[in-house]
Amino acid sequence: VIQVESAYNPYAISRAGAQGLMQLIPSTARQLGVKNPFDPRENIEAGVRYLKQLQETFRDDRLALAAYNAGEGAVAKYGNQIPPYAETQNY
Repeated sequence: VIQVESAYNPYAISRAGAQGLMQLIPSTARQLGVKNPFDPRENIEAGVRYLKQLQETFRDDRLALAAYNAGEGAVAKYGNQIPPYAETQNY
């Protein structure tokens, strides 16, 4: 996940504003209690917790990864299927 999300750059910021190694969206980072999204330890621990939550929600690793990439709402919008976004399908 880290390689795909940030290419191991702890200071990466995406076009959508996701931050750090695991590219946490600021609102998600806040929900997970992250104080500094650029701190590798904090970012990875929160990202792993978030992935676990998604696995528990979707009960399918492919859907959990799709939700991590495109958002939970996008997976739900498409009937708990991988959204038809090229980036997400390639993810």
